[in-house]
Amino acid sequence: MSTSATTDPVSLFSPVRIGAIECANRIFMAPLTRCHALPGIDAPHALNATYYTQRASAGLIVSEATQVSPQGKGYVDTPGMYSATQQAGWQLVTDAVHAAGGRIVAQLWHVGAVSHPEFQPGGALPVSSSAINPGGIVRTPSGKQERVAPRPLETHEIAGVVDDWRRAAEIARRAGFDGVEIHSANGYLLEQFIRDAVNRRTDAYGGSIANRLRLALEVVDACVSVFGRDRVGIRLSPVTGSNNCPQDSNPQATYGTLVDALDTRGIAFIHFVEGQTGASRHLDGFDFALARKRFRGSYIANNRYTRDMALQAVHSGAADAVAFGVPFIGNPDLPHRLRIDAPLVSARPETYYLAGAQGYTDYPALAVA
Repeated sequence: MSTSATTDPVSLFSPVRIGAIECANRIFMAPLTRCHALPGIDAPHALNATYYTQRASAGLIVSEATQVSPQGKGYVDTPGMYSATQQAGWQLVTDAVHAAGGRIVAQLWHVGAVSHPEFQPGGALPVSSSAINPGGIVRTPSGKQERVAPRPLETHEIAGVVDDWRRAAEIARRAGFDGVEIHSANGYLLEQFIRDAVNRRTDAYGGSIANRLRLALEVVDACVSVFGRDRVGIRLSPVTGSNNCPQDSNPQATYGTLVDALDTRGIAFIHFVEGQTGASRHLDGFDFALARKRFRGSYIANNRYTRDMALQAVHSGAADAVAFGVPFIGNPDLPHRLRIDAPLVSARPETYYLAGAQGYTDYPALAVA
């Protein structure tokens, strides 16, 4: 539970407790895929540790999305959380962030259909709830390729996918993370099961709302079994169309039921993408304010927040914290800049995914007088 009801005065710069995690302020770093893991082994390394340490003044860092298995990968050089080498690389990151006074949780991820056979073990088809091609182009090791129709997971395979998340949470715990955020947003695997526009299954994981939520909730329970409920959160995007994932026919009913189930489980936080991920804040289809009231854990707001919007959201109690994504790329000391209302640096999109330090660790912090 958040301390937002008892902290006085509450502001964007006030400390907050998110579950069991003590955060120095309410300016959180949202997950940002940067494709800087070591090629071939998808392990973090010293440069990643530098990048995250530069941003350790965030109240809480949510790591870049990290695949829970080789099957869960959909992009070049994204990090994993399933090998000893990856665990050691992440330990470099968490040790450095903690030494700088920061807090960091691992975002655990399976892209599902948003992949390509080039990323899959043995060149297999990607997997999803149903055989619906998300479309679009993906950059693979051999160049740009069109995505393909995935194969539906067999019912007997799903327990193994849940176990992948459990093992990834165990590795994250051994690597020193303060908790985990389950990536159930932006059209990736869990959302491919949640939305009835994608999920055409007729087994226990399809059809009714309860069945379509089953996989996501089994993953939540698996992560809670490792970290405890007060160090587990989830990211949701009820109305986004990211990765060409079509809308659920009734987002309010589907995601409202999910929020209620998460509240019953007592997890630490829900991290909401309000509107279209990285784009419009058009909120039709889901009542985020109602979700805030129905969920007793912490509400982390995200999506194109300005300083004034974030100040108001926390001051009014609409959110316990606000997660910023792109502003943290060019402004590693974003909390300080927001506190003093300093101008923000605009990051260079053409450098987002370059290997090496350019556009990654070469943005300076403001000189402190």
